[in-house]
Order: sequence, then C-alpha cells, then structure tokens
Amino acid sequence: MKMTTEEAFVKTLQTHGIRHAFGIIGSAMMPISDIFPAAGIMFWDCAHEGSAGMMADGYTRATGEMSMMIAQNGPGITNFVTAVKTAYWNHTPLLLVTPQAANKTIGQGGFQEVEQMKLFEDMVAYQEEVRDPSRVCEVLARVIAKAKRLSGPAQLNIPRDMWTQVIDVEIPEPIEFESSPGGESSIAKAAELLSEAKFPVILNGAGVVLAEGGIAASKALAETLDAPVCVGYQHNDAFPGSHPLFAGPLGYNGSKAGMELISKADVVLALGTRLNPFSTLPGYGIDYWPTGAKVIQVDINPDRIGLTKKVAVGIVGDAAKVAKGISAELAETAGDAGRDERKALIAQTKSAWAQELSSMDHEEDDPGTTWNERARAARPDWMSPRKAWRAIQAAMPENAIISSDIGNNCAIGNAYPSFPTGRKYLAPGLFGPCGYGLPSIIGAKIGCPDVPVIGFAGDGAFGISVNELTAIGREEWPAITQIVFRNYQWGAEKRNSTLWFDDNFVGTELDMKVSYAGIAQACGLKGVQAKTMDELTEILNQAIKDQMENNTTTLIEVILNQELGEPFRRDAMKKPVRVAGINKSDMAAE
Repeated sequence: MKMTTEEAFVKTLQTHGIRHAFGIIGSAMMPISDIFPAAGIMFWDCAHEGSAGMMADGYTRATGEMSMMIAQNGPGITNFVTAVKTAYWNHTPLLLVTPQAANKTIGQGGFQEVEQMKLFEDMVAYQEEVRDPSRVCEVLARVIAKAKRLSGPAQLNIPRDMWTQVIDVEIPEPIEFESSPGGESSIAKAAELLSEAKFPVILNGAGVVLAEGGIAASKALAETLDAPVCVGYQHNDAFPGSHPLFAGPLGYNGSKAGMELISKADVVLALGTRLNPFSTLPGYGIDYWPTGAKVIQVDINPDRIGLTKKVAVGIVGDAAKVAKGISAELAETAGDAGRDERKALIAQTKSAWAQELSSMDHEEDDPGTTWNERARAARPDWMSPRKAWRAIQAAMPENAIISSDIGNNCAIGNAYPSFPTGRKYLAPGLFGPCGYGLPSIIGAKIGCPDVPVIGFAGDGAFGISVNELTAIGREEWPAITQIVFRNYQWGAEKRNSTLWFDDNFVGTELDMKVSYAGIAQACGLKGVQAKTMDELTEILNQAIKDQMENNTTTLIEVILNQELGEPFRRDAMKKPVRVAGINKSDMAAE
C-alpha cells in the first residue's frame, strides 16, 4: 500500500498499541505529531524532556504497556539522557524516538545537530537508525520488539528528511517472543538444592514484578517451602506486604527482619534480580549477606548472572516460569527440615522489627558527630522524618500507587510502604536521579486514572522537576497528590559533610524563603503545608479525596526538622587527608 513515511510510522505504532507519547513539540517530529490525534495517540507536552521521559517510565511501570518519548532533535533529545538511563536500570521497555538533523546537512555543524546514536549507546538496550524511507516500518517494529524482549528502552534514530516521503510498504505484524522457562538441568539442580535446604530464603527482584504471574508463582513456591521472602532495594511491591512470609526490603534503610532472616540462609533463590551491589550492602550495622549460602540466581539477562555474587546455579529465564518449574520439581519433603522452627522465627523476627520501626522517632548520630542532636534542639516542635512517614502511612490507601524520589527523607521511608500487588512502587532505581518522584507519578496516573497516586520528593530533588507544575494543571491532565519533604537542605550530601568533612557544608543549604505550596497555588493547583502528624494525616486524606472525586491536584509541603538519616554510601566514602594544604592567599590576583 502506498502511504507517507509518517503514516507508515504511526500505523506501526497503532499495531503495537502505543497510545501515549511524552515530550515537547518540535518541528522535526511535527509530521507524525500532526496525525497523533487522528490515530488515537495522546501527546503529553511537558515542561522539560527529562521529566517527560520519567513520566513515560512511570506510565509503563504502572501499566505494563509501552509508551514513547519524542522531542525536537538536538537539545530536545539530549534532555532525555538521564530519564533514559533511569529507565534502563529500571528495566522499563520504552520507545525512544530521536528525530535527527537532516542527512543532507549532517556533519556540517548545522542547527541543533548532535551525535544522537553515540549519545545513547550506553543508555539503551538497543538502538538503530532508519537508513532509507522504505525501511521506516521495519526498523520501528524491530526496535519495539527489542525493547520488549530486552525489557529496556530502545532507540529509533530517524533523520528528519525521512518524513513526508511516499513509500510502498506493508505494515509488519508484531513479533512476540516467548520467554524462557529456564533450562531443564538448571531447574532440576535448583529444585534439588531447595529440597535439601534447612533454611531457604527467596529474594525477589524487579523481574518478579515484570513477569506475568511472577508474584503469584513466587508466593506458591514460598508457601511450599515456608521460606521467608525478601525483596530487593526499591522493589517493595515484589511480594504481598501482608503475607506472613514477607520479610521486607534488603539494602539501604530496609527491613532488619529481612536482613536477619537472610543471614541465616543456607540456600538463597534470587528470583528475577541481577543482585546489584547497592541492594545487598550492610544496613543498620548488619553485614547480612550469607556468604556460605548456595545462591540460585534467575535473570533474563545471562550477562548479569554471577556478576556480583558467587552462584551455585544460574538460570536464564522468566521469573514466573522458572518459579513454577522449580515448584514442579521439588521433592515431597521440600521445606520440612526445621519448618515449624523457621515459621516461628519468621513471625518473631518480623514482630520485633515492626515494634522497633513503629517506635523509631529520630535519626541517630554517628559517634563523634552531633548534627541530629543539634537539629532536634534547634526546632523541637518540628516533625521528624520518621514521624512524618508514620502519619503518611495512616492515610495511605491500600491500593495506592506511590513514587519516591532519590534523597534522604524519601530513603528514610524505604522500610515503611508495602503493597498487596505489583506495579505499585515507582522509584528512581540504581541510576539514582533526582527529580523522579513528581513526573513518574504523573505518568502512573495517566495510565491508571481510577487508582489513587501519591508522589514523594525531598525539597532538593523536587526543585529539579518543579517546573512540571506549570504543565499539569491543564484540563486534559489528571489530578495527582504530591508530597514534598521540606527540610531546606540537600540531606544526603549534608550527612556526608557531617561524617567526613567536619560539618563543612558546601552547597547543601536551600532557600528557606521558597514555598513549594505557594508555587503550586501560583500554578493554579492546591498547595498546603503540614506541620504536625495529625495535620499531615488529615491533609493527605483530604488530598486523596480531592484527587479521586474532584480532579484536584494537591501539593503537600511537609515541614520537617533537619535530622539526617543514614548516608547512602558508607562503602564509597572516607575521611580526606590534606597533604599540601589549601590557602586563599594562593589565589591569583584579580
């Protein structure tokens, strides 16, 4: 059939069910954006492309449906870099469309020209450029298929003079790849190890959330073995929070119960996780990783297996199918060794941690430092971060989707939220970008309009995405609830400064005259401040009601004292030693 290249492109998008595009309008993409409305594709024009990419990430993570990022070639596309790398480590299948400077001028250093393929080669799971107008559909279909199969963002680069060409083309049907259930021998070996284990522990990662039926399959396996189930860092939704076998998240500010239980493991089933180093770092002073345990690692990417931990069995496959395969191969006596004692220990350990967590009011100082003590004395009537999180938990709807930004006060909350199902917890992941909380929860709400959503960000990180408040008040945008923890500082960096740089606070202080609630109001949204626990719970309850019943977006500015939680990177920091010495008098004269 004869059609234009842009018609072929959009028809291919339709064939793959891509209904949402995020970005900022530009001339290089106008031939396709012009026909988006007729095609049933919604273009969400954001305030910044970086936030647009994080909206796409939030949409796809919440729904499981692919979305698209697109903007003007050159500076519009370069603004996507952080968001795309974030999606890469979040294993989010996204379509990145990068219109390129025209073939006839490329290389001449023309307007808005940059090497877009080189730019993203370390950011995407796959990339390809359209070389001829007749290949638009072929390349687009392959890029979409690669994004799905590799579970990551994939890039299609298209010189802008490929548009408005008439071609004779057939729209290709989507190619679906069946995911692997794992190899027979590796499944059998894993089942044998788990059948003989005296204290098996399951560690669920993102792959369990992403796999269809992954949580149910891991739950069935855990119940057969009566094995405690931990989850990886920022994957609190990878197992039902109310389940008696759920031990909570490992890693930074995670669950002591999970750490103590996995430390006793003789066999660990790492299901759908690459076992990234940050997720298994010591926490609360507990070096909990069971170095003597036999580890079974399951991941769809063979390059990740055995990369960070020694493994006894590596299985390349889909987390759900592998869990079902192992369950079918277990011996009838699997889990019987020490079953009653193990169940009792799980319950006892969880109960003790729940009591400890509920009684945590303040952050501790390291020996030799006094910042948190001084912070409490300076503002004795202001809420601490942990009191704020308890107040939030009291108002959190059970079915809510939440997002978390990177930063100290968000990280303090890592141990608190749990979820009945998957695709409920959006976090910036191991790339760790600031500015993720607001845009990702907007994307989630676009994909799940009937579900309450709550975004979280510290005031430093929120400053990076605050400009999206100017975009989301328009009629077509759905209402969300955003919480901003306001402690007037870059908290994580300030904690580093107290521990290793003798309270030499360089670049850590924020402007106390700024009101994010006031900015929200100036953007036509609802902005309120909360200063006590009761006030915060009441305001959040009302904000959720306004979101769901009145289509009203509320920004809640939570005023906190300046206590600081655990540093992110004890493993990567040390006290500096001055050798030559630095003095202002050495500065060149003006």
